[in-house]
Formats: sequence, C-alpha cells, structure tokens
Amino acid sequence: MSTDNKRSLPATMLATIGVVYGDIGTSPLYTLRECFSGYYGFSVEPDVIFGFLSLIFWMLILVVSLKYLSFVMRADNAGEGGILTLMSLAGRYASDKKTAFVVIIGLIGGSFFYGEVVITPAVSVMSALEGLEILAPSLDAYIVPCAVVVLTILFCIQKHGTGGVSKVFAPVMLLWFFVIGLLGIRSIMASPEVLYALNPSWAIGFFLEYKALSFFALGAVVLAITGVEALYADMGHFGKMPIRYAWFTVVLPCLVLNYFGQGALLLRSPEAIKNPFFLLAPDWALIPLLILAALATVIASQAVISGVFSLTRQAVHLGYLPPMKILHTSDMEAGQIYIPVINWLLYIAVVLVIVTFKHSSNLAAAYGIAVTGTMVITSILSCIVANQNWHWPRIATVTILTVLLFVDIPLFSANAVKVFSGGWLPLLLGLCMFIVMTSWKSERFRLLRRLHEHGNSLEALIASLEKNPPTRVKGTAVFMIRTTNVIPFSLLHNLTHNKVLHERVILMTIKTVDTPYVHNVQRVTIEQLSPSFWRVVSSYGYKETPNVENIFYLCGLEGLSFSMEETSFFLSHESVKLGKRPWYLKIRGQLFLALNRNALRAPDQFKIPPNRVIELGTQIDI
Repeated sequence: MSTDNKRSLPATMLATIGVVYGDIGTSPLYTLRECFSGYYGFSVEPDVIFGFLSLIFWMLILVVSLKYLSFVMRADNAGEGGILTLMSLAGRYASDKKTAFVVIIGLIGGSFFYGEVVITPAVSVMSALEGLEILAPSLDAYIVPCAVVVLTILFCIQKHGTGGVSKVFAPVMLLWFFVIGLLGIRSIMASPEVLYALNPSWAIGFFLEYKALSFFALGAVVLAITGVEALYADMGHFGKMPIRYAWFTVVLPCLVLNYFGQGALLLRSPEAIKNPFFLLAPDWALIPLLILAALATVIASQAVISGVFSLTRQAVHLGYLPPMKILHTSDMEAGQIYIPVINWLLYIAVVLVIVTFKHSSNLAAAYGIAVTGTMVITSILSCIVANQNWHWPRIATVTILTVLLFVDIPLFSANAVKVFSGGWLPLLLGLCMFIVMTSWKSERFRLLRRLHEHGNSLEALIASLEKNPPTRVKGTAVFMIRTTNVIPFSLLHNLTHNKVLHERVILMTIKTVDTPYVHNVQRVTIEQLSPSFWRVVSSYGYKETPNVENIFYLCGLEGLSFSMEETSFFLSHESVKLGKRPWYLKIRGQLFLALNRNALRAPDQFKIPPNRVIELGTQIDI
C-alpha cells in the first residue's frame, strides 16, 4: 500500500487505527484502575491521582512518541519492522560473537511476544466485559463464560480469514477513540484542574514523595503502553507516516483525554475507582459503551493473533521453527495468513488463562513483564543497528542506549518483582518458546553438518559421470538440495539403486534471505554445470512462501523451460537418531525429533505436486 500518494493517506491512516492501535487503544479500560489496586496500596487522593496521570502522559510521550515513532521505526528492513526483522538487521554486519548475542536476545524478544499474545486477548476481553458489573453486580458470574464464548468465536473464524470483517475494524476503532475522547472531555470540563498533571513536576514529585513504592507502581503505569510493539511490527503493512500521523492526530489526543477524564472523575468521586472507565459514561450510554468496548477488545485481540501468525511465519522461514502448514486467507493481501497449529495452541492457552485468573486485575501483573522485556531488547538491537548499519558514532549510540534503558530497565524491574503474582506466566511461556526455537535451530544445524560430512563434492560426481555415464531416461529430474556445493543423498541413492539418470538434472536450492521480500527479477539464478546438469538457486524473503511452480515460470523466462508433467522431484528423507550425548542435550535432541516428526513435509512446504514426488530415505545419527 503506497503511503506516498497523499490522496491515500487518510484511508491508510484509518486502516492503521483499525489494526495497529487496537491494543494500546483499549488500555484505558484497566490502566488507571490497576494503579490504585490493593497490590500497591495507594489511596485515591489528589496528589496520587496527579502523579499517576503525569506518569502515564509522559510515558506515552517518551516511549511511544519519541522512542518508537521517532527512533525505532527508522530501523526498517525493506520497509518491514518487528523484533525478528530488527534481529536480522542487527546481525547483518556483526562479527560472529556479536551475531550470537544478537540472535539470542532477538529470540528472547520473540519469545516474550509469544508470552504476551496469550495474555492480551484474555485481559482485553475480560476488562471490557467487566463493565457488566456496573450494570448489575449479579452479572459478575457471567464474565468468564462470556469471555470464553467471545474468544471461541474469534479463534474459530480465523480459518475463514478476516478480510470481510476487517473492513469494519477501522470505523469501529475510530468511533472508539472519538467516544473515549468525548467521555474524557465531558469529565475534564467538570474538573479542569486535572490538566495540571500535564506538568512533569507531578511525576517527579510522586517519586520523591513515595520513593520505593512509586517504583513498584511503574508496574501498573506500563499498562498504558502495552501494544506499543505493534507500531513497529505493522510498519510494513501501512508505512511509517500513516502510523505517525494517526498517533499524533487521533490516538494520542483521545487516550490522553480519556485518562485525564478518569482522573477528573476520581477527584470528584474517589469511590469510582472500582471501574473509572465505565463510570465516565452517563447511565443511558453504559450499554452502548459496553458493546463498543467488547468490539474494540475483539479487534485488539485479532490484531495480536494476526501478529503471532506473522511472527511464526518469519521464524519458520528464518529456520527457528519447523515448517508448518500456513494457509493464505486472502487473494488480495499476502499478509493475511492462518496457521492452524498456532491458532489452536493459542486458543487453548488463552482459555486456560481466563479460567485460571478469572479477572483482568489478576492478569495485570503478568501483562507488563513481557511488554517491558521486549522493550529492553528493542532498545539494545536498535542501537546496534544505528551503530553498525547507519554508521552513527559509537558515543552517540551509547548515549541514546543509556537514555532508553534509563526508562526501560526501571519499567522491566518494576514488573519483574511481580513474578510470583502472575509475572511467571509470560516468563514460562517465553521460556518454552525460546527452548523450542533454539533446540530446532541448533539440532538442525547439527544435522546439516552431519549431512555435509557424508556428502560428496559436486565436481567429483560430475567428473565421475563424464567418465562412466549411466543409462539416460527421458524427462527432467529435480533434486532438492539445501546447500549448493554438496550432492544430495537422493541423487546418490538413485544412481546406486536405479542406475539411471534423467536427460536433464536440476539441483534446486530454495533459500531464505534476511530481507522480507525478493523481487522476481532477483529471485532465480541459473548455472549450467555440464551439458545435462543445472544448478537453480531460488531466493525468498522471510515473509514469503516458496512455490515451485513460480520458480519453474521464472526459469522459463531465463531460457530453462520445464514441464511439470515430465518432471520428477527427488527428495531426501532423513531418519534421524540421537547419538551419545549428555542428558541435557539428549532432552533437547528428543524435542527436536518430536518437532521433526510433525514438521510439514517438503512437497507441502514448497507446493510440489504430490504425484511428481519420489522420496528416498537415509538414516543418520546426530
């Protein structure tokens, strides 16, 4: 979508509001209420209200407006953003030692995101439905069942795609922001003195007055910026300028108005702390607001679900997760995908979280630690990119990193102390994903290294075939090969057992590069190795899905034509067994074997017609 065309900018901004700002836009449902939860022990007094409002306002300015919109979003990979994109950028020009560091913290950041996406739908939908308590306290018992029903419907429709209903996302979210802004204005007009909290001296005074207690309270204040990573992750869909314009013209003003409106309400009626968001509304507007809040939180949850699908696809193509079934749900938008196994694992996890924690307040402690952990890693990787890729002076990047961490580390630390109050949940989920990703990557590397040890050189095989040519049969044989300088086992087994060779032999390598997309002009390189041997290397970005028919078409444009009906694909199927190793590596190996058994097979992964595939197996110890 072009953002350079001024006529399309308003439409793009509207779409941005519907997708990017769903999570951070629904934070007013619970943020200020959690600041006064019993966990921190603050009284609903004017100086405390002013302190929290000032902290929330300046958090939105410093973290969202300055850090993400002004600095982090400069680090794009062909227009794309996200934690794995940032990891790829930071590792592009790094030394081997620094690359290992970049990969580890990048995977930790990605793992934190998986922990966050389990919590976001649960806390968002429950916080909206908790407005039922305002209608009638007896409805409290229906909050959890209603949340489960709403999210069950949401996860069930994923396989059908969200292209149709997503058209209403933007208008609904735009209405949401205008409504919460108007509610805030209505309350501020009754207590305009609340605007004094815009002065940062109230935030500073809050720290000076309450000292250690104010530090712990940052764990609640950070809820105001949950979802900030979506601004960077969705940059490739909408572009930088629409995201920035939407923030400064619509989202930020409406959020600030609503937070300060809640603060003004608390100045007048401290007892409204039980749910200051819904109590902003007049009685006649409560039910419409409840419905609108439910819709907004569903949209926020949908954005997170789509985000985890996108992150998973990137991780698969970068080699950190096993190949899995990825379905495209739209012919018009390549980014709309559905991954069944991720969808249902996420659904089970979300429902378990809802049933276990029962109230959004119980999840608040768990929410912040994943967000702030990702923020710390984003700051580090962004500064590495600034130094290595943009060639900023080291002193400048160190200074910027120091300033960023001066904000990020206290936020993370304030949430880290809540590990035993729910913070363990995203840490546990993130740890599981980190173990899965590192196990798959390291054991896959070990397997490829063993294959290289057993493989023959390409030059030696061609020389041997020139001296002793085997029987030739008509047609084309394509041998899928992971690296370009080693002969695949499938070719050797075919020669050993069948003792024939096709008229044309294609050694095809499909590789993923560290850019999100590859232009068709640069996708395929062809090299003729002998009168009957060709090497074809096809490159795909980490946000693309390989397709053999597309490769055939591009080869035809280069003069190497194929007929799918006359082509046979020979694939190597490795039967992997574990060799002798320490017990802790044996556990990792067993995990790899389980993942490998359930991984998507190459014919499905590369869209190869099943009736043209011949698999030849080999056993190998790792």
